[in-house]
Amino acid sequence: MSEQMSETPQEAANFLNQVFASSGLELDVSLRTGIAGSVLDIDGADAELLQTQTGELLEALQHLVNQVYGRSLIGKERLVCDVRGFRATREAELQAMANHAANRVRQTGLAFTFEPMSANERRIIHLTLAESEDLFTESIGEGNDRKLRVSRKSPAK
Repeated sequence: MSEQMSETPQEAANFLNQVFASSGLELDVSLRTGIAGSVLDIDGADAELLQTQTGELLEALQHLVNQVYGRSLIGKERLVCDVRGFRATREAELQAMANHAANRVRQTGLAFTFEPMSANERRIIHLTLAESEDLFTESIGEGNDRKLRVSRKSPAK
């Protein structure tokens, strides 16, 4: 593991802690590991502010952090912002949905297409099913209508 890979998430957490302190928000950031990368876990008296409007402010913070620190990450690692398990709960739901879809595709042989979802949510499903030797996932559609499809792999000829 690269030194830079382990330092970048901590630098991002320090950055957010400075932003919160200078803005007067009572929020603290800690680090944990999630399926899609390092998770900047945010909590404190003002945590509810980050959960309003279906997490739009949380999404904006995540975008900012990835713009500032994303280039320092190695490979496909990403920085994910979460507040009080908001994303962790959704991540668990998406993993369960991915496994349910995989079982359905295996039983019926028919592709399964999820409703439109964000890039982060599609990524979690892709990662959950990435090790499946008999299935593949692909994003289809454009913009806000982008969906994820789970299909059987064609047998090798």
